[in-house]
Amino acid sequence: MLEAIRRAMAFLRQKQLLHRLGVVISIAVIGIACYVLYHMLRGIDTNEVLEAIKSTEPRQIMLAGLFVAAGYFTLTFYDLFAVRAIGHAHVPYRINALAAFTSYSIGHNVGASVFTGGAVRYRIYSAWGLNAIDVAKICFLAGLTFWLGNAAVLGLGIAYHPEAAANIDQLPPWLNRTLAFGIIIALVAYVVWVWTQPRVVGRGPWTVTLPGGPLTLLQVAIGIVDLGFCALAMYVLVPDEPNLGFVVVAVIFVSATLLGFASHSPGGLGVFDAAMLVGLWQMDREDLLGGMLLFRLLYYIAPFVISVILLTFREVIVGARLKRLPQTDSGPRAEPHHEAVLVRKRGDSGV
Repeated sequence: MLEAIRRAMAFLRQKQLLHRLGVVISIAVIGIACYVLYHMLRGIDTNEVLEAIKSTEPRQIMLAGLFVAAGYFTLTFYDLFAVRAIGHAHVPYRINALAAFTSYSIGHNVGASVFTGGAVRYRIYSAWGLNAIDVAKICFLAGLTFWLGNAAVLGLGIAYHPEAAANIDQLPPWLNRTLAFGIIIALVAYVVWVWTQPRVVGRGPWTVTLPGGPLTLLQVAIGIVDLGFCALAMYVLVPDEPNLGFVVVAVIFVSATLLGFASHSPGGLGVFDAAMLVGLWQMDREDLLGGMLLFRLLYYIAPFVISVILLTFREVIVGARLKRLPQTDSGPRAEPHHEAVLVRKRGDSGV
């Protein structure tokens, strides 16, 4: 069975069908989202949206900001886990945290996060001796953690409250619950599969050994905590009435996030918003839009600005240190993995 799946995937890659299918799905998701947004936003009073933002209590904004910060803190463990999993324990946590925070916040805003986030990671990790293949493995394992967490949250959430997903996918609750149990069974089967013996994917230098059973459970836990904090931030900002409960908002939020991710649009712009408006149709649209705009400010714009400042600051420091390296006839003497070398020379105090 597994061999048949591998052959099918190899055939699809050879014919570039997966790439074309991905493009078609992205265009379809964006097209549907634009259509839905056009109809949902007709008649919206922008003054009421601004008033909804102004009337949001500072306590709510601060609490949502704390949840966002906690979510980004959890994201740092995506990279910490992945870097340790591929055998580079010499990279300190602060570098994992910098790479994770900047790559995700920039990737979220620019779009095509696999490429933009990967470029940011390479710029940071290459200074510590990691090559492009290592960074690709880190991106793969971090993405695996993300998807395992999403599968767990969606499976458990929809199984508990299938009506929440029905607002978005328009499927009957019984079918949503059946699909949710299917997701949970697949997740459990994957954990058992990697628990029984070491599993390897890829070929040659691109080979990745999948985390075993206990580490996979840790991946699931990291993903659940990350999504939980993000959903809490949104839950704090949406209107209080009607009170749909945290589980409903969390299921709709995660579903909207995945649709935005599938569209590859910057920050899921348009797609995420359309899914939230459709899923939370019971809420006042102006109030809901106000909460969503505040969430974008806290989760997307503020981290993006901070990341640009951090990366600029880092480049200035690294550039200044390189200028102080011993000179040769052709300029500064090249040092492999200059940042790691400089850090060791300065008692592990580098950026």
